[in-house]
Amino acid sequence: MEAFPFPFSSIPNLPLLFSMFLILYLIAYFIVFRSWSPKVRPEASSCFISLFHGTPAVFLATFAIFSDQNRGFSSPNTKTQNLVLDYSIAYFLTDLLHYLVFFPSDILFIAHHLATLFVFITCRHVVFHGSFAILSLLILAEVTSFCQNVWTLATARRQDSQLAAKVYSFLSPYFYAFYSVVRGILGPFFMYQMGAFYMSGRADNVIPRWLWISWMFVVLTAIGVSILWISNLWVELFKEKKAKLDKEL
Repeated sequence: MEAFPFPFSSIPNLPLLFSMFLILYLIAYFIVFRSWSPKVRPEASSCFISLFHGTPAVFLATFAIFSDQNRGFSSPNTKTQNLVLDYSIAYFLTDLLHYLVFFPSDILFIAHHLATLFVFITCRHVVFHGSFAILSLLILAEVTSFCQNVWTLATARRQDSQLAAKVYSFLSPYFYAFYSVVRGILGPFFMYQMGAFYMSGRADNVIPRWLWISWMFVVLTAIGVSILWISNLWVELFKEKKAKLDKEL
């Protein structure tokens, strides 16, 4: 099976998918979260479209990878894999627009989205190879997405909602542990395999050395920032638990 059916097949994938995510964002901002304070509505809307990207992207990317019998770090992209790349490009373009409009000073997230788009776009539209590696990284990046979005929404409302506070308190240690394993163990392990293959030179005829080095730099930076982020959250969690225990004593 080369590709799964896609509606409106005569329309290019990327504009259609971008329009879909943009409409979902507007629905979230003006309808779903219309009663939320203006301070948290943009972030909640960003989480909303992430819910429509993260977990679906994991399943779509998994299907796209395993439906390719010739999958490998230097294998050509299949139509299905290209469609999944377009799906993620459309999401990151929409979320990048969100940051540029509402949080233009958030350089870290803007840089993250631009770097991610560079990897996806060069894989999809420049070399037409390497989607096995990129989609595998996408799975590792998005497998924690659902938990992270629920945690983010709960964090945004925990000061004015008892339910949100309970969800935050319950979910935090499990989400942190899950995220730590994926980003701290599985991610570096896959990055090592990817780097070892590309450094062997077996992909140089289809993926230029400068490009896969750029990909590796983006992945290494993303993993490093993720580990730093989750480490800070663990520290904050232990401080909160200690303060709560001291208060009870």
